[in-house]
Amino acid sequence: MKDLEFTSTLSNEEIEANFKNIDFFSGIMAGLEEALAYEKGTAKADTIARKLSLPDVNVADERKKLNMTQKSFASILGVSKRTVESWETGKSIPSPTARNLIFLISQDHSLVEKLRNHI
Repeated sequence: MKDLEFTSTLSNEEIEANFKNIDFFSGIMAGLEEALAYEKGTAKADTIARKLSLPDVNVADERKKLNMTQKSFASILGVSKRTVESWETGKSIPSPTARNLIFLISQDHSLVEKLRNHI
């Protein structure tokens, strides 16, 4: 791992003093109160909740259309073979990102080659 380097106009003492003034507990409590308000339906107006509309994909069907093994399909998607197996058997569902990628691949099979070239 590469060391992270940065420059600051603050001295080490000033950085430490600023860090000591951070009230982590208050921040955690504020987050919990916001989550509770959301759950109760009384969240503040500035809280935004949105529902994602994700494409419906059948992982096994899409993989088979491409004549790919679970292992090779997993490699293209950046997941494990076990994850693809889990999706195909219904034990779990693909993440929103994976669903979108599978959908895009289903619409344009040439993406498989493009993705292979970047693995």
